[in-house]
Amino acid sequence: MLRVRDLSIDEFGERLRSGLGMAIGPFAAHIRAEPESLVEPLHLLYADYPVLPRESVFSFHARLDCERAFPRVNRRLVRFSVDGQVPHELMPAEQALPVLEWGVNLVIAMRSHAFLMLHAAVVEFDGGAMLLPAAPGFGKSTLCAGMSLRGWRLLSDEFGLLRPRTTDLIPVPRPVALKDDSIDVISDFANDSVIGPATPNTRKGTVAHLRPSGTSIAQADQAAAARWIVFPRWQPGETSRLTPISGAEAFMMLATNAFNYELLGEAGFDTVAEVVRTSRCFRFVYSDLDEAVECLTAMASGDDR
Repeated sequence: MLRVRDLSIDEFGERLRSGLGMAIGPFAAHIRAEPESLVEPLHLLYADYPVLPRESVFSFHARLDCERAFPRVNRRLVRFSVDGQVPHELMPAEQALPVLEWGVNLVIAMRSHAFLMLHAAVVEFDGGAMLLPAAPGFGKSTLCAGMSLRGWRLLSDEFGLLRPRTTDLIPVPRPVALKDDSIDVISDFANDSVIGPATPNTRKGTVAHLRPSGTSIAQADQAAAARWIVFPRWQPGETSRLTPISGAEAFMMLATNAFNYELLGEAGFDTVAEVVRTSRCFRFVYSDLDEAVECLTAMASGDDR
């Protein structure tokens, strides 16, 4: 199968400007991006993704077009649209890469109601999936990135997609969004990490993206059953600490971290209940990433289920 890395920069740029199809987990994405500044970063970050034939049936058509501000015509902007709809205002052209990444996340969040969607990172170890549900700023993406660089398979840093009434987590491996200090933390954590350009002054601070491993992309069609639910929180100066919690507490916290729990109704309730019933549930406080990854890996390695 043709992959992005098989295309030269020029070939990739030409396809991106006219419309490029890529397989992103269960989604067939058609992306058309005009800004020239996106060609090299996307070629780097999506190197291992399969390129889909032009005649494919796509899950969505996303576009990023260049615009001029009026009356300040010298100010460059970009407009994100999906299937002809514009979900938000024009954004600065220098933020084109995070705007496109946020836009694809928005499409997944708004349209994937065949799944229960959890706001959680998901990684897999020895066939079992670990859910890392957390609010922004709690360190889930940094922790997920670190684990994916130390032998865990990345399923997602943003979405836990569950088939209703099962514990099957569907991979959506995409570039991991890192913010502010996390960029340097991950760069120092693993010398072989591949991180795209940093974009400063976005609404989320400085943003950069970690390329997923080739293995994570190659295994994007392989679901993993939930085995652990870990609610992480980064706290400066704290020693890594796993604290078991009850199923009732885990249920309430997990349901709160779902995008469409209420929309799915009884199916949403049943799915959360089944995942909690079949998983070991913890709170996790950490400050040092090396120590945190070692702690969670040791826990998972010693689980004989």
